Amino acid sequence: MRSPRAASRPLLLVIAVVVVVALAGCVGAPLGDPASAEPSTDESPAAPSDEGAAVTTANGTLEVHYINVGQSVSTLVVGPDGETLLVDTGHYNDDGEHVIAYLQRHDVERIDHLVTSHNDADHIGGNGAIIDYYETEADGVGAVYDPGIAASTRTYGEYLDAVEEHGVTLYETREGDAIAFGEVDVDVLGPPEPYIENEARNENSIVLKLTHGETSFMLSGDAEDDQEAYLVEEYGDQLRSTVLKAGHHGSSSSSSGAFIDAVDPQVAVVSSAYDSQYGHPHEEVLRRFADRSVPTYWTATHGDVVFVSDGTNVSVRTQRDAPTAPQSLRDGDPVEPGTTGAVTERAVIGATGAVAVPDGGEETDDADGGDGQTGDSNGTLAVAAINADAAGNDGENLNDEYVVFENAGAEPLDLSGWTVEDEVGKRYAVPDGVTLASGETLTLRTGSGTDTDGELYWGAGSPVWNNGGDTVIVANATGDRVLTESYE
Repeated sequence: MRSPRAASRPLLLVIAVVVVVALAGCVGAPLGDPASAEPSTDESPAAPSDEGAAVTTANGTLEVHYINVGQSVSTLVVGPDGETLLVDTGHYNDDGEHVIAYLQRHDVERIDHLVTSHNDADHIGGNGAIIDYYETEADGVGAVYDPGIAASTRTYGEYLDAVEEHGVTLYETREGDAIAFGEVDVDVLGPPEPYIENEARNENSIVLKLTHGETSFMLSGDAEDDQEAYLVEEYGDQLRSTVLKAGHHGSSSSSSGAFIDAVDPQVAVVSSAYDSQYGHPHEEVLRRFADRSVPTYWTATHGDVVFVSDGTNVSVRTQRDAPTAPQSLRDGDPVEPGTTGAVTERAVIGATGAVAVPDGGEETDDADGGDGQTGDSNGTLAVAAINADAAGNDGENLNDEYVVFENAGAEPLDLSGWTVEDEVGKRYAVPDGVTLASGETLTLRTGSGTDTDGELYWGAGSPVWNNGGDTVIVANATGDRVLTESYE
C-alpha cells in the first residue's frame, strides 16, 4: 500500500473555481493530475487468491450488501469480526442520504475502509456527507482509498474538503496493493500502473477481489472493455469468483464475454435504476449472462441484495422476489431506492451452483409495516425473551446480548442443524445433538463460550441484534421457516 497522502489545499482551490459539471452516467475526462504519492515498492502485481488452490476453512461469515441506490452503486462489506468496508456511496443527487440511512439501520458505527472505485459523481455522491457524519456523529472513518484520478465536479471537491477537514488518511490505491481486512483477502487488481486509456476514470477503476474461504466476490467498479481486457490478460482464471458485480451498471461497454468467462461467476448483480436513462442494464449484457446461465439480481427489482458467505456456501437474500433469468429482469416490479424492509433468503450457492430455496422464501418484514409473522410449521418453538441491549458497551459485553427460546410443545425438539438469523442475514447454525425438552428454555448468547445444555454461544465478533428493533428468524434443518419474532 502506498504511503498516505493528504488532500492538498492547492488542489482544493483549483476545484473550487471549476464550473460544476453534472456527469452523464460515469463518463468524463479528468481535470488534471492527482495529488502526488510515493511510488510503490512492488515490482509486480500481487496475484489474487487462486480458486483452484487449497484453502483454509473460513471462520465466521462475510456479508456483502449491494444497496439499492438507483442509477448508482454502493456496496457494504462486513467481515467476520465486524470490520467494515464501503465501496462507493451512491449518486450526488441524494448526497449520501440512502447510504447513510442504510448504514444506520444496520448499526454500522464506523467505516474502517472507504473505497472510491473512481471519482465520477454517481459513485462518490455521498463521500463528503458520509465522512462528515462518521467523523462528527459516529466512530469515524479509518482510511479512504482512491485511484488518484481527479474529477472537475463540485461533488469531488466536497469529498476532498471532507478528507482534509477531518484529517482522514487518504491512500492512492493501485494494482498490487491489498487492503487488510481480517481473515478475508482483499486483493486490488486495478487500476494498473501506469494508467491506461489516457487516464479515463472508468477504465482505471479500483477493482477488488474479496476471498473468504472457498467463496469470492469480484467488484469491478466501472471498468470497461480495455480494463477488462487488461485484467483477463494479466490474471486469467485467477479472476474466478462466486459473485460478479456487473461493471458500469450493466452497460454493454462492460461485462464482455471474455471477462465473464474468466470470472466464471455463479451469480451476477446489477446496480442501476429501473428506468435508467442510459438503458442499463443493456440487453447485450443480459444476453451474455443468459448464454452462460448466470442467475442475475437487479437492485431495481430485487431491492437490497445481500450475500452471506460462511466460506463454503453463499446465501442470497433480497428484499423482493423477482425474476433472476437475465433477460426477464424487467418483468419484476420496481423497488424505489431507500425502500426499507428485511431481506429473505432466495437461493443458496454451493459447490454445485445456485440452488433455489424450495418455497421461494417468505418475507420477514414488509414495506407496509407488517409484523413479518409467518406460520409456525412445528408449532412448538417460541421466543421467551430477547435482550438486545447489553449492559454497558454492547461490543464489549456480547454475552449479555441474547435470545431465549422455549419449547412450548409436548414433545422434545431436535434442533440439530437449525439456523437462527437476524433480518440482515447474520446467521448461526445450531450444532448437532442439541435437543430441547418440553417446557425447557435455551439461551443463545452472541459472544463466545462453552456450550451447555441450556446455553449456546454464537461466537460473533460484534453485536447481532439491533437495539432499535430487529427480527429473530428460525429455520429447521431442511430450511423451512418455523418462526419469526419481531421486536421494536
